[in-house]
Amino acid sequence: MKRKDFIRYSIGGVAMLTLPIGLNAINKGSKHKIRFGVCADVHKDIMHDADERLQAFINKASEKKTDFIIQMGDFCRPYEQNKEFLDIFNNYPGNKYHVIGNHDMDGGFSREQVIEFWNAPQKYYSFNQNDFHFIVLDGNDKNPSPDKAAGYARFIGKEQVEWLKNDLATTDLPCIVFSHQSLENVELGVENQNEIRAILEAANKTAGFEKVVACFSGHHHTDYATSINGIYYIQINSMSYSWLGGDYQTIRYSKEIDEKFPWIKYTVPYADPLFAFIEIDQNKIQIHGVESTFVGPSPEELRFPKPTENSPIVPMISDRKLKI
Repeated sequence: MKRKDFIRYSIGGVAMLTLPIGLNAINKGSKHKIRFGVCADVHKDIMHDADERLQAFINKASEKKTDFIIQMGDFCRPYEQNKEFLDIFNNYPGNKYHVIGNHDMDGGFSREQVIEFWNAPQKYYSFNQNDFHFIVLDGNDKNPSPDKAAGYARFIGKEQVEWLKNDLATTDLPCIVFSHQSLENVELGVENQNEIRAILEAANKTAGFEKVVACFSGHHHTDYATSINGIYYIQINSMSYSWLGGDYQTIRYSKEIDEKFPWIKYTVPYADPLFAFIEIDQNKIQIHGVESTFVGPSPEELRFPKPTENSPIVPMISDRKLKI
């Protein structure tokens, strides 16, 4: 895929979204700007060079002296051999947070085992920093409906829904929400996303200002942002790759690596690790991303079906300036 192609897919009028949202929210509670680093879908248990990718993010975050860092799920399973990988994240000198992804429980692990291994606060939780309120959701609850989607759970259950309502009601600060699965991607996002978005919008209406400013997600291995009823929804691309599947298997590195890491050939990896640094102040959300290239043949060269507009397959996280 050529540079001009993936810029067209990933930006396409999205890199600068202008809506009259959030100005009162920021002015109401925030005295300072916030700057944090974010990465998603490192997939330690798939990628042969996950440690090096994560270390590059930590090095840059330490250099920038961010207020905190957060990983958005599909990070690593709680295997003993993954402790060195986890140590890379833990060596960041500032605050650090985790979001649970659907693949973090692969191998029969529970969410409780994952958060204990990571030393994460809870499956879902919130925290305040620099006069902002941050909410971390767990999109891996089981859907009790007989009509639930097939595959991995991607639902926010009743107990968590009530917690979210109460948490929003107890703060007057502008809120940023993190979840692994998107709250706006209809095909593969949180199944009851309409319910969750309605809660966020109701909190804004009750507050009399746009208290919930933005929602960040990973999971979809894509680069996309949109706005729905005054709230931004921003998908952070995978640090490592995009999944293509069995029909497009390609050995991207070497036969030796393929033998040890057999799932890589189902993907199209990014040559460089992707991550982003987010700055929020009273005027804007600014996203500073990373641009890379594909390792080996691109999806276009393999004649992979053209993705939908809201799910581009691109080796980048776009720079974006979102007015608030």
